[in-house]
Amino acid sequence: MSEIFDNRPCALGEGPLWHPVRGQLFWFDITGRRLLSRDASGPLDWRLPEMCSAAGWIDGDRLLMASETGLWVFDIESGARDRVTALEADNPVTRSNDGRADPWGGFWIGTMGKQAEPEAGSIWRYYRGELRLLFPKITISNAIAFTPDRQFATFADTARGMVWRTALDPLHGWPKGEPEPFLRARAGGMTNPDGAVFDTDGIFWLAEWGGSRVASYGPDGRFLRAVAVGGRHSSCPAFGGDDLKTLFTTTARQGLPPEVLAVEPLNGATFRCEDVAPGMAEARVIL
Repeated sequence: MSEIFDNRPCALGEGPLWHPVRGQLFWFDITGRRLLSRDASGPLDWRLPEMCSAAGWIDGDRLLMASETGLWVFDIESGARDRVTALEADNPVTRSNDGRADPWGGFWIGTMGKQAEPEAGSIWRYYRGELRLLFPKITISNAIAFTPDRQFATFADTARGMVWRTALDPLHGWPKGEPEPFLRARAGGMTNPDGAVFDTDGIFWLAEWGGSRVASYGPDGRFLRAVAVGGRHSSCPAFGGDDLKTLFTTTARQGLPPEVLAVEPLNGATFRCEDVAPGMAEARVIL
């Protein structure tokens, strides 16, 4: 069972990132337009001018941050943002959602409709100055993750209850061939796939929206075990801590009625569970 890492309630907690240089967790409250963290001084909170959802680390002082209009270099100390490239900036319907740096120094980012409009979103990749569309017609983009052997990437459409796996070119990490189904929602099993991450053994750790858990699946898609999370809407996991074995999980209050929040006030908090599995250090984004 997870314990509370940070009790500040997020309307839509997402995008946890363990910064391997700073030894510090960052995460977002997307609809609350906040970036949050904690360090030795206590809780940290940056107010953002638009909805932001995911980040990768560039160096000890800077993040690459995805927003509803672009990719930005974010200075952690000053809070300044400099735009790297537009991201569907001409489409007011969409915003960024799940994202993660890949082992080649690129950054994958999914978009979705702000009201989850059907097939309004896409999966993109930023690599060496180019932002390229990978997979269109996604309703709720999620579960962007990379196997430790660098052979595959995963992504999900939560609305379809589907996680796909796509093979990657070993030289530059671009997808090759057609994605293949990896996990499908099923009665009594995986439902509402959200954010995900792989551990060093190639086990896939998936937050399941509405399931109060992060579930692990083998390379063959077989369910292995689950870590309970103290919030109904578990949204995204990340491995961190000094040994990278602590599983951090963001949650959300979105869609929960007031009577539920009154008796379950920890919905929207961020949780941790120690000694879960050997996690991988997050890859660095190379601009």
